[in-house]
Amino acid sequence: MYCPTPVNSVNESNFPASERHRVHITAIKAMQLRGHGQSLVKIETDAGIFGLGEAGAPGPVVRAHIHDDFAPRLIGQDPLNIEYLWHMMTHGVSQWQARYVHMPTVSGIDIALWDLAGKILNRSISELLTGRFRDRISLYVNANTYPTDWFSPSACREWAQRELSHPAKWKTLKIGPEDMLVNGPRKDQPRHRGPSGTLSGIELRLLGQGFMNLREALGWEVDTIVHCRNDWDVPSAIGMAEAVAPSRPLWIEDALPVMYSDAWRVYKQASPVRVLTGEKLELLSEYLPFLTNGAVDALHPDLAYAGGITGCRKLADLAALYNTPIVTHCPGSLIHLLATAHFGACTRHFVMTENRIPHGGLYEEMSDEPLIVSDSALTLPDGPGLGIRWNPAVAQENLLPDEPWWC
Repeated sequence: MYCPTPVNSVNESNFPASERHRVHITAIKAMQLRGHGQSLVKIETDAGIFGLGEAGAPGPVVRAHIHDDFAPRLIGQDPLNIEYLWHMMTHGVSQWQARYVHMPTVSGIDIALWDLAGKILNRSISELLTGRFRDRISLYVNANTYPTDWFSPSACREWAQRELSHPAKWKTLKIGPEDMLVNGPRKDQPRHRGPSGTLSGIELRLLGQGFMNLREALGWEVDTIVHCRNDWDVPSAIGMAEAVAPSRPLWIEDALPVMYSDAWRVYKQASPVRVLTGEKLELLSEYLPFLTNGAVDALHPDLAYAGGITGCRKLADLAALYNTPIVTHCPGSLIHLLATAHFGACTRHFVMTENRIPHGGLYEEMSDEPLIVSDSALTLPDGPGLGIRWNPAVAQENLLPDEPWWC
């Protein structure tokens, strides 16, 4: 267990008289809960108010970066000066260090700053940003299970009934073709083959038939997303798009290796299905070539990786210049989901976000207020900051083994 020595706390006598009645950051801490690969971040202040965020990395990693990179710059600062602090974290380092800024930690700190600002000013995050375009945001969900047999109509109907029986009444399901492959033609091969894998003609025909079977079981009132993992070469990605096109998915996610190359432009031009990517990208410079080269139909950032609310707001403004919609990746806890919801509420060209509510993960339990989800949409809370009353007892009971409490 790594728990760094705390950075010196704020001493009011070090500030000029005009600053002594303002709020200052006194500590930045992190911890990881059981069942989550990400970390919660907490920013404490000398006013006794704290903000919560979520970083896209494990607890020991985030704490190391907080202690070594960010706490020395942020302790004693005004937490309402968010744009300046974001710049300090991402650019306020020497040139050789700038290449190694840990954006998942920046993201968690930034979300916590916005939650803190809302609590200080008694406004929700979305009210602080621009005001809302919407009070509810649409959700999509990763399919919890798959049919026991993708080619059995009765098995597909049983699966569809089970997935659609959730009280949230999901209207969009993300479905991974790898399940059909590893339980069929690739049952003797590793589940994840890595980038630039190749699909055979037989596999493409099976994928097309499997997705059409799921479509017939779900009906046409439920949308589907094809979930790849940056797996395939260009001919395979194009072949997959052609194979699943008759089942009319919303888009195919992450079909090619992560970073931009001209292969993405070729693929997008040939695909009969919308092309989407972005969950593994972090910097504006990584997203930009996808936009300038017309290589995607939508971007798919994750607030816990791409600079938090501040970073994703910058990305949304950039995408708007190219008339490119924003969909968000969100596999984290309630903190991650609500931060994404506030971002989505005040982003004009926002479409929907991923959520993992049916997978467990303490979504309901982490707040003393109920989470209002119906008709595949989340109603934004109106309370200050993220809008929840944090339940520390539940978090403490669900710490990852050997993880410190807010260290």
